[in-house]
Amino acid sequence: MRITIPASALAQAIRNPAKQARLSRLIRQIDTDLIGLDGPDATTVGLLLARTGTADVVDAHVVVCARRAKQAIVTSDADDLRRIAPDMLLVVV
Repeated sequence: MRITIPASALAQAIRNPAKQARLSRLIRQIDTDLIGLDGPDATTVGLLLARTGTADVVDAHVVVCARRAKQAIVTSDADDLRRIAPDMLLVVV
């Protein structure tokens, strides 16, 4: 199974690296795609935030990446993601 991790989400999660050993291993796996926030995605993220009246760039980048990869979103904080993408499948952990 492929896993997509937006680099913006990685940056947010890795702020406390001592607690992120599993995440550090996950991003090194061959089936994990780490997706940067380039110009086209930044534009899409900004437009999504404007359309939904929200402000979290990381959450919107997660949605953009999940839609492109046709994957569910795994999260521990589903509230903001539901506001941005009520149509997306969210797996709350």
